[in-house]
Amino acid sequence: MVQPEFDTIFSPALCRAARGYLDWTQDDLAAQSSVSRSTIRDFEGQRHALHRSTEAQLRQAFEKAGLRFTNAAGCPGLTCQISKAD
Repeated sequence: MVQPEFDTIFSPALCRAARGYLDWTQDDLAAQSSVSRSTIRDFEGQRHALHRSTEAQLRQAFEKAGLRFTNAAGCPGLTCQISKAD
């Protein structure tokens, strides 16, 4: 059985951008995703790639917070499903 190609739009830069939008530290993301801070640090620092299951945990944490990762016209980015109070 052939597995579908994995969507690779989740990058270290998008991870940092999503954390920045939510004003989350790496510790905050670790707590929300059950992924170790050292794994997040190494991924964001481009020291290593993520396993698919780890990426799914990070993306799910961001999605629960109201962010969505997009790839419109081949341009990876973020969209927000929530409104931030000033």
